[in-house]
Amino acid sequence: MTVLIVGASGATGRLLVEQLLERGQNVRVIVRSPESLPEVIKNHDHLSIIHASILDLTDAEMTQHVRGCTAVASCLGHNLTWKGVFGHPRSLVTDATRRLCNAIKENKAEKPRKFVLMNTAGNSNRDLEEPISFGQRCVIGLLRLLLPPHVDNEEAADFLRTVVGQNDKKLEWVVVRPDALINEDEVTEYEVYPSPIRSAIFNSGKTSRINVGHFMADLITEDDIWKRWKGQMPVIYNKEQCSKT
Repeated sequence: MTVLIVGASGATGRLLVEQLLERGQNVRVIVRSPESLPEVIKNHDHLSIIHASILDLTDAEMTQHVRGCTAVASCLGHNLTWKGVFGHPRSLVTDATRRLCNAIKENKAEKPRKFVLMNTAGNSNRDLEEPISFGQRCVIGLLRLLLPPHVDNEEAADFLRTVVGQNDKKLEWVVVRPDALINEDEVTEYEVYPSPIRSAIFNSGKTSRINVGHFMADLITEDDIWKRWKGQMPVIYNKEQCSKT
């Protein structure tokens, strides 16, 4: 199996890369700054590094990089700086998701390819009637007005839900929604739900980045887990957080 990852130099993306390499997978990464990758990753025999900015690639180049991959994962996000939040590109996640999905389809593989998108528990799955309080609706409305990255996350997930949909013959997808991200050194017990079990705004739980990487790797490598969650937007929490709701 070969997996393409974008956002691999980020805090969660590099952990996903490590998880896949530990499982013996071949991994391709598209990164602007290869030097930002940890040495343990950068020098791994099963890692191929493509030095490029994802949105600068031509459609033909994108199609070439996706060719031969059984799965594509995106851990892209906006840097938490003024430029990262309010500068361009404002639709980084959505544009990359759209172009990667188009590249997957262009390759016309015999079997559907997997696409895993890292998103956020603050984004609702509008395929389901997820309960949201009036207060949370108001806050999310403000986020849409004031924080472009929130809109970007919503639109990327909506592209998969409404444009790719549930019946595409070339592409299947899962949108992973962690709650408040924290750093931990090791994988711990975690639980996954179809929808949030707590308010991401007023009562957020914690999800370690390494657990997110582990779950995304499970989706990519374990067919039974993929069948359980394909076409859905599962929410992941560290297990101790689930008992505090």
